[in-house]
Order: sequence, then C-alpha cells, then structure tokens
Amino acid sequence: MSDLPASAEQQSVPQHETRVARIEERHGLFSPLTWRILAVNALALFVLVAGILYLGRYKQELIHSELEAMAVQAEMYAAALSTSAVGQGDDATNRVKLEVAREMVRRLVGITGARARLFGANGQLIADSRNVRTFGSGAVQAEELPAPGEDDQLAEIMRKLTEGILSLFEGEQPLPLYVDPPVASASDYPEVRAALAGYSRGVVRVDSQGRRVLSVSVPVQRFKQVLASIMLTKNGDAIENALHAVRLDILKIFVFAFGITVLLSIYLAGVITRPLNRLARAAERVRRSKNRQFTIPDLSDRRDEIGDLSTTLRDMTETLWDRMDAIERFAADVAHEIKNPLTSLRSAVETATRLKDPERQRRLMEIIAEDVQRLDRLISDISDYSRMDAELSRAETEEVDLRVLLQTLCELYNADADGPPVKVSVPENLIVPALESRLVQVFRNLISNAITFTPEGGSVRVRAWRDKDQAVVTVEDDGPGIPPGKEEAIFNRFYTERPSGEKFGQHSGLGLSISKRIAAAHNGDLTATNRILNGEVKGAIFTLRLPLEEGA
Repeated sequence: MSDLPASAEQQSVPQHETRVARIEERHGLFSPLTWRILAVNALALFVLVAGILYLGRYKQELIHSELEAMAVQAEMYAAALSTSAVGQGDDATNRVKLEVAREMVRRLVGITGARARLFGANGQLIADSRNVRTFGSGAVQAEELPAPGEDDQLAEIMRKLTEGILSLFEGEQPLPLYVDPPVASASDYPEVRAALAGYSRGVVRVDSQGRRVLSVSVPVQRFKQVLASIMLTKNGDAIENALHAVRLDILKIFVFAFGITVLLSIYLAGVITRPLNRLARAAERVRRSKNRQFTIPDLSDRRDEIGDLSTTLRDMTETLWDRMDAIERFAADVAHEIKNPLTSLRSAVETATRLKDPERQRRLMEIIAEDVQRLDRLISDISDYSRMDAELSRAETEEVDLRVLLQTLCELYNADADGPPVKVSVPENLIVPALESRLVQVFRNLISNAITFTPEGGSVRVRAWRDKDQAVVTVEDDGPGIPPGKEEAIFNRFYTERPSGEKFGQHSGLGLSISKRIAAAHNGDLTATNRILNGEVKGAIFTLRLPLEEGA
C-alpha cells in the first residue's frame, strides 16, 4: 500500500515538467498564437492585393480605349485615302490609285507604330506599311527592333509567369489566333470583310507567342461607294506594359505593407502572448507550490481584457487560498470538537471497568450513551456542513411561497403544548427563488433557537414583509438576548451559548453557521441583534433577507 502514493507522485513529476516545458517553448518570438495572428493579418492583405492585381476591368478598359483610338486613326486614314488616292478611270468609275495609296499608307502610319494594310474591293492586298519597296512579286519589309537594354530575359520570364498565374484567376475566354500569311487577302481577316461590306470592326487576337494583337478595319468610301478597306494592326505591348507598371507599383506597396503587417503582428502577439504565457507560468507555479511564495502577476494597469484576466486570476487564487485555510480551520475545529466527547468516553469506559458498585456503573453508562449521542449529532451536523456547498452549487432553485412555508412550520411547533406559542405574520405573494429544503432548515434552526431561549410565559414571533426587491423575515424571542459583542461570533462554527438549565452537549454549535451559509448561497444575508425596550434587552431578533422572484 505504501508504494502506490509514491508511484503516483513519480508519475506526476514528469507531467509537471512536460507542462512547464511546453509553456516555456511558447515563450519564443513566434509562438503558436503569434503565427495565427500573423496568418490572419497576412491573409487579409493577400486577398486585398490579389483583388487589386486582378485588374480585369482595368485591362478591358485599356483594350477598349485602344481599339477606339485605332478606329479614329483608321477613319482619318480612310478619309485621306478617299480624297487623295482615288480617281476616275476611263469608264468614269472611281478607282484606287495604287502607287499613291501605297505611298500614303506607308507615310501616314510612320509615327503611330501601327501597321496599316489596304485591301481592294476584290479582297486583294493593295498596300502594306511594312513594305519598303516591291521587287516583282517579292517585297522588302521593315520591322521595328526592340530598343537596347529591353531584352532582360529574367524580367520577361517573371512578367510572363505573373501574367500566366493571374490569367488563371481572370477566367478570360481564349482569343483567336492571329496569323500573318505571306500573301494576305480579305478572306484571312473577318474585320476586313466587314469593312468591305461597309461596316467598321475591331478584333483582338493573340499571336504564336501569346501576345495580344489588336486590329481595326474601316471602309474607304467615295460617295458611299466602298472602294477599299484600311486595316490597322497593333500589338498589345503598350497595354501589357501599362498593366505591368501598375502591378509593379502595387507589389511594391504590398511588400512595404506586408513588412509593416509582420512587425505589427509581432508587436500585437507580443502584448498578448507574453502576458498570457507569464500568467500561465505563474498559475502553474502556484498550483505546484505548497505555500504562498508564488503569486499571480498584477497586470491590472493594462486596463484591457488581459488586465481583467490577471485580476480575476489573482482574486480566484486568493479565494482558493482562503478556502484552503477555511478547510484547515474546519478540520482543526472538527478534531477539537470530536476530541472532547471521545476523551469523556475513554475516561468513563476506563472508570466503569474498575467500579464494583452497580449504581455508579449505571450512571457511567448513561454518560457514555449521552456522549455517543453527542458524537452522532456532531458527526451528522459536520457531514451536513461539509457537503452543503456542493449541494447548493448543483441544485436548481424553485419558487417558494414564504407565507405557506412559515405558516406550516409554525403550526408544527404550536402542536407541541409544552413549548411557547409561535406567532406568524406573513403577507401573501411573497415568493423567493430558493431550495425549499434548505430554506426550511434555516427557519427550523432560527425558530428552534428562539424557542430554546424563550422563558415560560413568553412567545416567539415570526414576521415577514416586502422591502423593495427583497423579502425580510424576522424571528423574535423573549429570552435574555445576545451577549454584548457576540452578534457576529454566534455565527461561527461550534460556537455555543445555551441557557443555563440546558444539558451540555445537546447542540453541536453548527446550526447558525449553516443557516448563515445557506442565506449567503441564496444571495441573501442573516444577521442578529438584540431587541431593546426602554434601554433593556428584551430578547433577540434574527433577520433574514432574501431576493424576491423577478416580477413577484
């Protein structure tokens, strides 16, 4: 049997050490709570930046604006061509002057960066701004080369990677492929066919490298007669560059904001996790200590929830220590009270074994029986006292009508013809939330105590009334009253102040203490004073205050 507590103690030590070690591990800069705070703050920032980087509406507006600008340019070119590059043939019909049209097309778009192509009414290509000179069936084409320093491969790769990732979230419909055949005709471009039919049209495509190509085609007319179609083609590099610049600026702001978020998250976690870890460590030390050498840190000057937690933990710790002190005092009081009858019993038993006189033996046996009854009564009251808190914390209150309860109790006491009369005065509808059995115990203790001290010819008076939101019940007697200065002491455990004629040991001294605790458990209060008349003590008054039922 002696090995069991030792093994239990040996098992508890590693558990304590593990718990303390786990708390110590969380004391670092990045505790689990720090990571959670950082993740929440960073997630909100990432969602915001991702939404901004989307820029889908902004990109569509850029494309639409670019197409409109190209359409205006194409209409200006078409007007210039219809005025200067169209003449009448031998049959008096309007015809396009090929050489003039080719020269105009090449010169008109020289400063715009766009490619212009002129298709005749039959759909054949008449002029191309990239053709510098035509040699028979071949042609020399000019293309703009990238500026020096613009071929940064790493930047281009990162740019394409970013665009590829964002395109997954944009959900853009796939664009048609742009094909530039060696010998182009109107049949290769639907916008040209629409222009030859008299309608302007713009189209967005992608080339083989995935870059956007914007094209607009408008009809070249003379007196409502469609003679040709001018087609302007331009890549979407300007749009992509604008989007890339905006996204780059957003990413710069994001990096700065993310850094600030990390610092603020670490600061926020520090002012939360460090005090919590400090409180947890202190609580663990207090739990493992055998005395009051450790205390909970006082963080009430923070004036926030952690400060409130610190104050609550300190109050709770003090309450637990007070409860432990009360238990120790109660145990000492119980041991002292039980020791007296046990000493008397032992003395009587030892004496009875040596006596030969039957009469004296009988008297000793009576003393032994009285001590046994006293022990039984004392143990019963101690048991009731010790389990009362647990019972009161678990049980649910009910509505108790004080008028019915007090009248019933007084009728029971009045049934005893040997005792003083018990008079009761209680109004109707005096309802309190309480445990009826425990409330009956309080009134039985008070009325029995008053009957004990009331002399012959006196009476016990029970009165009750309403005082705002409380019910007040008083129990008065005509006895000698309470000794001066003992108005509070009479509620202490094992305090006894009995009438001179009463046999010793008839009461345990716990009745009033139990009644006081029951009143406190019901959010009420029990007090005692003397009844003074013409400067003389005429008896004692016990006053019980209980909160009324809401709405009663």
